[in-house]
Amino acid sequence: MASIIEITDFSAPELDVYARLTEGQLKNRAEPEKGLFIAESPKVIDRALDAGFEPVSLLMERKHVDGQAKGIVERCGDIPVYTSDLDVLTRLTGFQLTRGVLCAMRRRPVPTARKVCENARRIAVLEDIMNPTNLGAIFRSAAALNMDAVLLTPACCDPLYRRSVRVSMGTVFQIPWATIGQEIGDWPERGMEELRAMEFKTVAMALRDDSYNVDDPILAAQDKLAVVLGTEGDGLADRTIADCDFTVRIPMSHGVDSLNVAAASAVAFWQLGRQ
Repeated sequence: MASIIEITDFSAPELDVYARLTEGQLKNRAEPEKGLFIAESPKVIDRALDAGFEPVSLLMERKHVDGQAKGIVERCGDIPVYTSDLDVLTRLTGFQLTRGVLCAMRRRPVPTARKVCENARRIAVLEDIMNPTNLGAIFRSAAALNMDAVLLTPACCDPLYRRSVRVSMGTVFQIPWATIGQEIGDWPERGMEELRAMEFKTVAMALRDDSYNVDDPILAAQDKLAVVLGTEGDGLADRTIADCDFTVRIPMSHGVDSLNVAAASAVAFWQLGRQ
């Protein structure tokens, strides 16, 4: 049975995970086996629990203990539940809680790229995407629109950052993902070699005059496709585009030159994920 604890002291060390530790400190690169992340909102926490992640503690509005988070409290078993009114929690964390519930959870070892792709036919590869909101939105589209896995280059932000997890609506726990390469210098050369070794044809989403349209039949005919998307501002690196098998664009109208990477990912995944 959970232990319900009323917050009386903001400086209590057990609240550090919610109030004072940065995302990098939560990840704990020095000791990855001790890493944590924060899941926000009952639906997201439920999806993390469904995926087998271990809860450490909960922080929530008092009214939710026997309200909308009652099922979460019951599922989490014998862990501390820190509680107070919403304004107190907002001052403690520094942000407005989504649906008034946070859960600190233990990280798990990230599998290899080969492991998550061993039965995949359509995957997303994200190059240096550092905006957690965009990353979370791309994960949600990938899970919903028939991508089998997501690979991230080493310079991408962490899919388990609180904002990424929340924007993804917990789909980061539903679609397999891994990092392709360990060091920033591993991409694109070594990463592309690994994709080729796994027999993927690579699709660079880029605005080039010699691009294929995203609905070209030659793309649908490929047995295995890796859809490569680039950074929010500059798009894919020239070297990455040159190394890919196809360069693909989404036709634009009304003089619009491009879509945000999260919006572009949804269009590309919907079209290229159909098998």
